[in-house]
Amino acid sequence: MALKIISVVGARPNFIKIAAICDAINESNKVLSSETIEHVLVHTGQHYDVSMSDAFFRDLELPKPDVFLEVGSASHSVQTARIMERFEQVLLRENPNCVLVVGDVNSTVGCALAVKKTSCTDPNDNSEYIPALAHVEAGLRSFDRAMPEEINRIVTDCLSDVLFTTEESANRNLLREGIAKEKIHFVGNVMIDTLLRHRVKAEKSTILRDFQLLRNGVAMPFAVLTLHRPANVDDQETFARLLQALGEIARRIPIIFPAHPRTLKRIRDSQFAEYFVDERLSGRELSQSTARIRLVPALGYLDFLCLMSHANVVLTDSGGIQEETTILQVPCITLRENTERPVTIEQGTNVLAGSDPSSIIRAFTGMFQKGINSHQRPEYWDGNAARRIVTTLLQSSLPGKSNPRTSWAGEAIAEPGQR
Repeated sequence: MALKIISVVGARPNFIKIAAICDAINESNKVLSSETIEHVLVHTGQHYDVSMSDAFFRDLELPKPDVFLEVGSASHSVQTARIMERFEQVLLRENPNCVLVVGDVNSTVGCALAVKKTSCTDPNDNSEYIPALAHVEAGLRSFDRAMPEEINRIVTDCLSDVLFTTEESANRNLLREGIAKEKIHFVGNVMIDTLLRHRVKAEKSTILRDFQLLRNGVAMPFAVLTLHRPANVDDQETFARLLQALGEIARRIPIIFPAHPRTLKRIRDSQFAEYFVDERLSGRELSQSTARIRLVPALGYLDFLCLMSHANVVLTDSGGIQEETTILQVPCITLRENTERPVTIEQGTNVLAGSDPSSIIRAFTGMFQKGINSHQRPEYWDGNAARRIVTTLLQSSLPGKSNPRTSWAGEAIAEPGQR
């Protein structure tokens, strides 16, 4: 009998993480002909913009979702409620053994809540059961409950039966919160699985030429910026402080800003447009705007990976980008007061600068001039995290599933405190 897994995606970081898991499931089904996994991919539609969704599916070679919930944009509560309502119907129809959620977006917590409030039916004996819930990227904590993502992480971890962690700090957090040790599996980082698989392909991107960042075939110095968190872009006072620092940095090095659609709307609705050059609107070439932050269209995964790989520094408020730059060995300045990825700080590839202009400029000066000294990867960030996840699920006793199965990849899963 096949193990039936539903995987849930809803936003850009989810797509990157699920891509590695889809690959591992496909590999497992090829290797273990009698140990098949029936995989159902559900897209909630939390990111419905083509540039934020379809482009990533294409670049990552993700299969077309089996189910699309079309929840669209709304407040956190309304969006989460829509996800719960629509995902419940999927659970009742599919009767999975396990639901796998990733990350910390509303799709993660909405589907987690629905799983634990829904009774499915075992087709073998018509008995009722609650599917197992597996959380990929469990245990990360910023310790800032004003962040919606922090609430999503805490709630999802409390509900999960199987918790897959990316770094040692996550193991410690979960144990401190009372999560049973046997539920925690230190497997590594699936986002890094995807990066390592696509890095060579990303080098074929023409994005550096398209953005006029090549001189005699060599990349010129430039920085990459991403901003999307409400605490940064919705609060005009905070946004103004960030732009004061970014404007100063842009006089020293071009800043390329692939703007999230939501952030772009905030810029256009505010008095901050003077800080930016938008070549889509003005028709000016990027090379004519050396003292401005250059707004460019939202990018697909491969184009952005290529751009980030060649940057001298990345300024961001994204958690995932802190991890990706650590592997790419590109200096990262995080425009937040905290991070749920402390391993990136420990590795010396990432600096927390907050929103204070002097702190940001000081961090940029240090990173730009000195670079980074770390040449080690965090443990288990080796391209095999998704394999470890699939191995664990095959070996686990899950509701509606027969005896635990034999490992297909031979991967040993480290438990907290046993490495």
